[in-house]
Formats: sequence, C-alpha cells, structure tokens
Amino acid sequence: MTDPNAIQPSELDQLPDRDPEETAEWQASLDAVAKAAGPHRAAYLMRRTLERAEGNGIALPKLLETDYVNTIPTSAEPGLPGDPAMETRITAWNRWNAAAMVTRGSKYGVGGHIATFASAAWLYETGFNHFFKGKEADGSGDQLYIQGHASPGIYARAFLDGRLDEHQLDHFRRESGGNGLPSYPHPRRLPWLWEFPTVSMGLGPLSAIYQARFNRYLAARGIKDVSQSHVWAFLGDGEMDEPESTAALALASREGLDNLTFVINCNLQRLDGPVRANFKIVQELEAQFRGAGWNVIKTLWGSAWDELFQLDTTGALVRRLREVPDAQVQTYQTRDAAYIRQDFFGKDPALVEMAKLLSDDKILECFHLSRGGHEARKVYAAYKAAVEFKGAPTVILAQTVKGHTLGEGFASKNANHQMKKLTVDEFKTMRDLLELPIRDSDFVDGVVPYGHPGADSPEVRYLQERRAALGGPAPARRVHPVAPLPAPAEKAFASFDKGSGSQNVATTMAFVRLVKDLVRDKETGKRWVPIVPDEARTFGMESLFPSLGIYSPKGQTYEPVDRDQLMYYKEAKNGQILNEGITEAGSMADFIAASTAYATHGEAMIPFYIFYSMFGWQRTADQMWQLGDQLGRGFLVGATAGRTTLTGEGLQHADGHSPVIAATNPAALSYDPAFAYEVATIVKDGLRRMYGEAAPGEDPNVFYYLTVYNEPIPQPAKPSGPGIDEGIVKGLYRFNTAETAGLDVAAANAPRIQLLSSGTAIHWALDAQKLLAEEWGVAADVWSATSWTELRRDALEADAALLRGEERVPYVRQALHGAEGPVLAVSDYMRQVPDQIAQWVEQDWSSLGADGFGLSDTREGARRHFGVDAESVVVAALAQLARRGEVKATAVKEAREKYGL
Repeated sequence: MTDPNAIQPSELDQLPDRDPEETAEWQASLDAVAKAAGPHRAAYLMRRTLERAEGNGIALPKLLETDYVNTIPTSAEPGLPGDPAMETRITAWNRWNAAAMVTRGSKYGVGGHIATFASAAWLYETGFNHFFKGKEADGSGDQLYIQGHASPGIYARAFLDGRLDEHQLDHFRRESGGNGLPSYPHPRRLPWLWEFPTVSMGLGPLSAIYQARFNRYLAARGIKDVSQSHVWAFLGDGEMDEPESTAALALASREGLDNLTFVINCNLQRLDGPVRANFKIVQELEAQFRGAGWNVIKTLWGSAWDELFQLDTTGALVRRLREVPDAQVQTYQTRDAAYIRQDFFGKDPALVEMAKLLSDDKILECFHLSRGGHEARKVYAAYKAAVEFKGAPTVILAQTVKGHTLGEGFASKNANHQMKKLTVDEFKTMRDLLELPIRDSDFVDGVVPYGHPGADSPEVRYLQERRAALGGPAPARRVHPVAPLPAPAEKAFASFDKGSGSQNVATTMAFVRLVKDLVRDKETGKRWVPIVPDEARTFGMESLFPSLGIYSPKGQTYEPVDRDQLMYYKEAKNGQILNEGITEAGSMADFIAASTAYATHGEAMIPFYIFYSMFGWQRTADQMWQLGDQLGRGFLVGATAGRTTLTGEGLQHADGHSPVIAATNPAALSYDPAFAYEVATIVKDGLRRMYGEAAPGEDPNVFYYLTVYNEPIPQPAKPSGPGIDEGIVKGLYRFNTAETAGLDVAAANAPRIQLLSSGTAIHWALDAQKLLAEEWGVAADVWSATSWTELRRDALEADAALLRGEERVPYVRQALHGAEGPVLAVSDYMRQVPDQIAQWVEQDWSSLGADGFGLSDTREGARRHFGVDAESVVVAALAQLARRGEVKATAVKEAREKYGL
C-alpha cells in the first residue's frame, strides 16, 4: 500500500533540482546504509543530519520528536550551585510535612492530594533555591503558576520558612473558623501568599501565556519595565488534555515570549490511570510544542541511567525506550528485577547482553527511582537552559514518579491520586528513606507529627538566605500602597446627561464613545486596556484603531489595505488595544492579567473587554470565576445583548441568560443599563470603587459586567431629582410616572401599575405605558431596574442583618415603598432574571421574559414570539389588574384580540 504521507513525484517536481546527479548520490548513500547497517542506522544518520541543519539555521521543517533521552546530556550539565546536601534535607522536611498535613486532615474527611507534590518536589525546590525571583527586589519578581494539587508542598515550605504555623497546617481545607488554609492556590482566600488560581485545570497554562504577553505589553507601552520578570507555569501531563492548556501555544512562540517557561510534571498519570496508556505522552507533548515553535527540553532520566546509556553501543536501549508505552513503564515501577529483565531487556539480543552486566539492585534503581525530575542537578540544568534561551518560550518535560518516596503503596499506582493518607508504618518507612530525625515516640496516639529542624537551624537559615538572595519569599502576593487613580474629568460623564435628542444611539455606541473620551484623559487615559476578540468593527470601535493602535510586538511590517482611509487598521509596538482574534478564552486571559496588574506589578490598569454577550459568560464563565478568585478589577461588557435585539442571528447568538450566570459570581457586579447616562453613571462609580476611594465596607476587588445593546434608539436626558445616581448604582429608580410622561388618564382614581424594566426592555415598557393610558385608562409608572442582581444581594444582606438582630430594610423595598398597584417586571432575558427580587417586593408581583431558545427574526417578530413586546406588556398588565378587580376581566380578552396575540 502506498504511504499517503509520502512525498509523491509530482510534489518533487515543484522543487527544481539543479543537480540530479548529486541528489541521486545522496539517495544511493542512504539506501546503502539501510542495506548494510539496517534501517535504524539509516534513521539515526538522517536525524543527526536534520539536527545539524537545524542548528546551522538551514531552512528545513523541524524534527517534531527527538529520542526518548535527556535533551541535555550529563557531560553538558552545569555544576549545581549552593549546598546540595542542605537542599536535600530541606526537601525531605517538605515532603514529610506535606504528607503529614494531608494525612492529619483526612480524619475530618476534607481530602487532599499527596502523590502530586511527592513527584514534583525537586521541580519546585530547585526553582525556589536558585531561580524564582521574589517581590522584595527591584521589579515585580517572577510570576509562579503552581500546580493546584501540589499546594500541600508549598504550604510545607512556608511552614519551614516560618510563614505558617502548625495550627494553620492542621486547618488545611478547613477555613471557616479562620486562619485555615485553602485547598488549592486561591488568592481570595489567602491573598498574602497565592497570586494565581490554577486548580481549574487548563486555565493555568492559558493564563501564564497571556501574563507573559501582558508583561511585554506593559513594557512596550512604557508603563513599567518588567523585563526581569519570568513566568513559570507548573503543569501536569494529564492537564495538557484540556483544550485551554494548548490553545495559545502558537501565540507564545509567534511573539517570542522567552520570558515564559512551562514545567510539565510528566509522571505519566492522570486522575484515574495512565495519561497515554498505549502511547508516550512525553513524545506527544514534544511534537506538539516543537510544532508550535517552542524550545523543548526533556529531563527524563536520572544519573543512575548514565551507566546504561554508556553500555548502549548499538542504540538498542534508546530504541526500546521509544517503543515501550507509558503504562508499561508504570508497571516496571511496581515489578521486580526478574520481570524487568524479561519484559524490557528480553525483547532485543543486544539488551539481553547488556542486562547481564547489571545487578538487580542497579536495574531497580533505574526503573524504580531514577528519573530526571527527581534530581536537583538535572532540574537545575534544564531551568538554567530555559532562562538563557532567547527568542521563544521553553517547555521542560520532566519525567517523575507519582507518589515518589511515599512507599510501594503509592508509587505509580493508578489510585494514588485519590489516596489521602499514609499509615504510621508507611510514615516510618518514609522517615528512614528521607533520613529525618523523627523518633517513634513522636507518634503520639498514632498521630503523625510535623517535623521542623528549628527556626535557627542550618536548614532554615539556608532556605531564608537563598530566598533573600533571590528577592524575598515566594510565592507571595503583594499589593503595594499606591495612591488612588484620580477621577477622570466630570465632562466625560456629564455629556451623556442631556441625551441624544432625535439622534438614534445604541448603548453599545454610547459606551464606546465614553471610553474614547476616557482614554484621552491626561492622568488615567494610558491605563485603559481595550480588549476585543476580533469584533471591534461590530461594536463600532474601529475609530480607536488609528488613535490607540493595536498592540503588536513587531509593529506593522506591511502597508494596510485601508491605509488611505481615516479609520485604517493600525498595529504598533506600543499599541493600546489588544485585538486577540477569535478567542474569547484568550481575551479573558488578557483581562485577568490586566485586571490584576495592581497586585502583580503595582500598576493599576483599567481593562475593558467587550464581546458578544452570548459568547462571554456562557463560554468562559470558568475564567470569570478565576478572575474573581484572583481579585481582578475592570469592566466586562456584553455587547449585542439580549435575546431579541440581535436581528437574524438566531439561537446560538441570542443571549437571554448571561445575567443569570453573572449573578452566580460573587465578585461580579452585573448591570443591564437602559440608557447612555446610566452607562456613564455606572462606569463612573466603578472607577471610584475599584481605582479611587472605595466607601467604608466596599470591596474594591470586584469587576463590573455591563450589558449593552446594538439597537439604535433616541437616548433621553437624565431625569432630575434626588437619588437618581444612587438608584442607578443600587439597581432601581423611577424613570417617570404616567403624569410626568404627559399622559392623560381620564379618571382621577384610575387603576395604577408599576412597570419595572431593564436594558432595552424599558422602551417596550414606555410604549406600553402610553397604550395603557390612551386605550385602557390605566396609569403606569415606569422604573429602570439597572441591576436585578445588586438589588437581590442588598436584600440578602438585609435578611442576614435581621438574623443578627439589626433593623435593615432592603433597598428595593425602600424604593417601591408607597408605589400604588401591582408590579410587572420585564427584561430581554429569561424571567429568572427579574424574579430574583420577587420575594422582597411588597406589591403583587408578576414578570415577563424571553425564556427558551432564541430564534432568527426581526426584533418585532422575536418580541412578539416571546411575548415581551409593548402589546404583550399591556395584556399582562391588564391581566394583573383584572385579578385584583381593578379592571374588567373582559379587558384582557379584548386586548388580546385587539393586538392579535
């Protein structure tokens, strides 16, 4: 059968051969080697030739895989600085305390992971001792993305360093009583230690790439020189199955992010079993990263293997290592020397002969213990090569054993991820292996003791001296005292108060216009970070291209096709806009990096990320949870919002539920403004709270979600009177009454109803208000509910206060106090959105919404379909009044027939 991937003659014909005779000689040489020395020798020569070509810069496709050996040979390894014996003792204490912490906590049933840190201990310790820069030196230090399941090891090191005590270790995963430790890296729960949440697997690698990219952005724009900061992301090989883990690899290489290193702990196991049982995950990852343009360093084998590689004069060992699947490597970890001799060495005559030269102890040392990721010298060599490599990011593939040093009951066992404790006998075995001075008598009543050599011990002094030399403790999160950002000029906000007159303006355009004014502010304008996923023209942002520029590390190396136009596509090295292409996940990662720069770099940045509302919370809500955990600040803007405003697009684009999802995030302040002046008021208050002077009791570590619409409508002037701004921010205010709207309601005691509406739905309410007055003699007051979610949260807080014996009335009840008649709420979202506040409204309650899947139609057709248009609001209002006996029951039927419902 013909190989479909083989180069066909017709393809070769496309490449002119200037010397066919020389080509034939090369081909004949290859044939001769294959015939005389075998295909393995021919393949070896070809690989070495391609490597030489690559090293000399000859333009050839790169090799995607190299042999299953260390990239850095033993002869090329630099010497390990410092005191290796001391570092071994420190690592032993950390291994012990990490296991003790989880085991002691297991009696409370709170869980925990032991095996991950056991496999990765040297990957962390080598970095902490020699590479990871702290925040107390110049610059921002390094950014560390710690693998979530390894957190016990990080806590153990902080305990040895004196940053944590035994009480805190004993409250691992038990936070409610105060002074406990969160399960994983959670900045919101332990904000002095953790910087980056990573346990939602896949988000760590994605965030790390965009953090490294944002560091370059800050420097390019002259905000801060962070050239000395390096981003380290510690990942699991199983974690790389998550699509987010590899989604931005090409971005990192395309932009030459040599300030970024991935360290992938290749213990060959995921949660239930092998990562690639029948394949080799290291080789797969190497090909993936090399294909994406990364520098790849493989650190697979420990020094015990050096003797075996020296004996491998035929290449049989290297070939065998390439062909053994990962699950079999795990099996070798648990079997005796006789099994390994037969199954591994017995497959090749050359290996049979090699095995005769090896003792059983040597075989077990190699196959049970000796992995590159378990030796400080091997890890140091890889890290040093990574930070010195220029022009591309680096990934280190470090092979380890999951459960290393925890005993035969853990090492490489499929179930070890779920194993939460060791027995006393297993701890004693571990103690002897690690050579720790812990006595049998220290195990009181069968409880494993924590171990500490003493605050003034050589180990602790060494640890602290190393950290001092590198710039202080790590990991660590620091929020440097900085002056609040000055408030932008009032003019930028006040210009929206007068309305747009007869001009039709969508709230999306109002927001963009506001940002255009704010980025011109002399004090704070440069701190805005506009982020958009390749939809800037949809949102009317193209006018920002030439004025702000789109960030590109290469600038603009071409002449744009629209260069002769006023709003041409302009890229620049110091561009302010982050236009990420079609990637909401990448844009959210941008937002997270920018929104936390106040802590990471001591520089307050004001990101706003504008996106199709349907493709925000629904698609990247996990990252928004991460954002809340990381204490990010900024503005998320869901444009083309609502289920019925985006004409023609249909089910997959029609957002009727993003406020519901947003309401589940405690850090998200969700608003559905109806008018341009509301948008301006909310943004102004958000800038004050997040970047200026937060009021007592206000948490500045929040982010705002604003839904804005693409429906052009005349924008009214801001109503006069007290409490309007307060109502906009708190979530509800009366926009008008039937009387202030100039409607003639004939009867002095006409039935009255309160219409609560948000976003674009207020226009249906206003039309319904007119119909109710003119055709049915009903007076309606129209309220703008800018935030159903904030009204609910305020009410929940009031309920909690009542349980504490404090008198407090929810704001929604205060605002509606004395309002006559029932309440009818309507929005362009499912009824669940306004129904959030129903239980705190004293008046009779009913609601309308766009429940169900969206559909393609005109705005009018879609609103009639969902029963939220003005006529539907009228019928619902009459029905509510009829139930109260305030209008005739026949009015409802008459209205339905009149409006064709």
